[in-house]
Amino acid sequence: MSTLAPLLQAYFTERLVAQRRASPNTVASYRDTWCLLLRFAHDRTGRAPHELALCDIDAPLVGAFLDYLEAERGVSVRTRNARLTAIRSLFHFAAIAIPSKAR
Repeated sequence: MSTLAPLLQAYFTERLVAQRRASPNTVASYRDTWCLLLRFAHDRTGRAPHELALCDIDAPLVGAFLDYLEAERGVSVRTRNARLTAIRSLFHFAAIAIPSKAR
């Protein structure tokens, strides 16, 4: 198992639900973002989501994902930026939860 799977679980259960008391809509939006991103990463890398590590979700992949959302899924800039916020939020959490992975 990669460091990404337990990190995602901790992020949703500890950070969003317990600490931030995020609304169900926020949790669902962030969940959907990560589902889409993991599928996109799988298509790009050929690695199953459970095989992905945190370092696999790098800036070029995220940029390509955001471009894909706009170009192929037809989302608005507002939705694209909301997806980016969800991704950035996990990386902020990761910097605290796994300091060795922070750059």
